[in-house]
Amino acid sequence: MWALFVLTVMGIRVASTFQIGASDNKFLGFSDKQILDYLLDKSRYDKRMRPVDYTVVNVTVLLLTLSSPDESSLKYEVEFLLHQKWYDPRLKFDDGGKHRYLNGLMHTDHIWLPDTYFIKHGEFKYPLIPIHIALRIYPNGSVIYSMRRAMVLNCQGNLHIFPFDNLKCPFALESVSHEETEVELKWSKTEQQINGATSLRQQNAYLVKNVTGECGKQHTWRGNYSCLRVLLVFTRDKSFYISTVFVPGVVLVTSSFISFWLDINAVPARVMIGVTTMLNFCTTTNGFRSTLPVVSNLTAMNLWDGVCMFFIYASMLEFIIVNYLYRRLPGASGTRPVSAPVPESLKNPSLAQALSHKCFEQQFHRTT
Repeated sequence: MWALFVLTVMGIRVASTFQIGASDNKFLGFSDKQILDYLLDKSRYDKRMRPVDYTVVNVTVLLLTLSSPDESSLKYEVEFLLHQKWYDPRLKFDDGGKHRYLNGLMHTDHIWLPDTYFIKHGEFKYPLIPIHIALRIYPNGSVIYSMRRAMVLNCQGNLHIFPFDNLKCPFALESVSHEETEVELKWSKTEQQINGATSLRQQNAYLVKNVTGECGKQHTWRGNYSCLRVLLVFTRDKSFYISTVFVPGVVLVTSSFISFWLDINAVPARVMIGVTTMLNFCTTTNGFRSTLPVVSNLTAMNLWDGVCMFFIYASMLEFIIVNYLYRRLPGASGTRPVSAPVPESLKNPSLAQALSHKCFEQQFHRTT
């Protein structure tokens, strides 16, 4: 009896082991399409349900393009890839290592996806609907979803020191329909949170640094939702302003100083130089200011223009003052007739009479 009992127990264990092995290897020889069809069958998978009661979504951002309409704009266009990773135990599979991951890009409408939305940024660029780039399902149940977005960010800069200010462009990511107790967004700890692509294109946009973090607790009337914040800091191209504003300003100011070395009587030439430099400077600054945002604050550009105009006007004022003082001097041309100084001998009347008498005698002897 004892031997029969032992054989029965061993038979049951062998049968159960065989069944488990058959269950684990049921995807052997299956294609990724067949595996996905089984995993996403409506009888066993409901995309309306979260993977687990508390789902953590790890987020990373890959920048693709950064551009701005012009150097003075406060709007920046950003195009990037948003990578999201989470764990869904319903999508676990074992095919004996045949597939490193399953390509579920064509099944985005049948899989639960985080409802991540962008807030506090500005506006979306066309297309408004996100472009699905990749959806990978790994054997352990991990899911990586990548989508492409393009946004126009409203940036803030310190116009008091324009164009030497740095522009700060904030935006945030938030879960729309799931509260923080259900779905939590977190920055990835294993990868760089915000990274630039190797083919990153920048047009009038020069990224200095980026700052990431959490938005903090925000209790609103609709609940508390998980939120991540991003701050992109851009700088302006200083060479553009140096070649367009500062170098022409220096040239025009120094050109107005040429009148200091001209002859003081060359009035037309000195007036022409002063007036011409002033008109050229006003034309240059007005043409450049037409591309700048209209603000009521005093900027560094206003200070530069004021200093340049002061020096140009001061050079003209210097010529006017010097010319006026010169014309008041004795012997200045056009004011008084030029006369030779009176000798000391002629200032004494008796001596002058004696000299005139002596000259008369000498003249008389010559005639006789």
